[in-house]
Amino acid sequence: MAAPPVVPGFDTYLHSMYKSAMPAPSNSTPQYRRALDAALREYETLLRDRAELDTRIARLAHTVGSLSRLCGAVPTVALGLTDASRMVLKAAGHPLTALEVRAQLEGMGFDLSRYANDLAVIHTTLKRLTEADEVEVVPQAWGKPSYAWKVPPTPRPGIRQGRR
Repeated sequence: MAAPPVVPGFDTYLHSMYKSAMPAPSNSTPQYRRALDAALREYETLLRDRAELDTRIARLAHTVGSLSRLCGAVPTVALGLTDASRMVLKAAGHPLTALEVRAQLEGMGFDLSRYANDLAVIHTTLKRLTEADEVEVVPQAWGKPSYAWKVPPTPRPGIRQGRR
């Protein structure tokens, strides 16, 4: 199981909150529990916000790529096929076939001409993303698999009841 994502400065914030807001440990367990509950709620909210921001960033990157291509501008940041495929799947919000991924990549101005068989490379990339548990295969009635970005579950920090 993967470790929960780290929110920079979050542990420092919690530590200072506990130190400044809590009296000496005598009979203060309910106060610690309330502080812990508040910290967990904020943690979950921030993770949800980050997932929404990641999706929005992926959509904007696709829009910028498409508009740049229409304006004849050359992108200044080169993306690899794997990162570009991630962006396409995040932005889509629904499962895409390899053909649809290719169309989206071309639409955002990604240069596939360097590949002799671009569809084979896309299939390999999608397979690797699936093996890395970033993408899930969604079977379709017509037999061609679709691929959907996996939204990671909101992890909760491990909490264990300790003995005093």
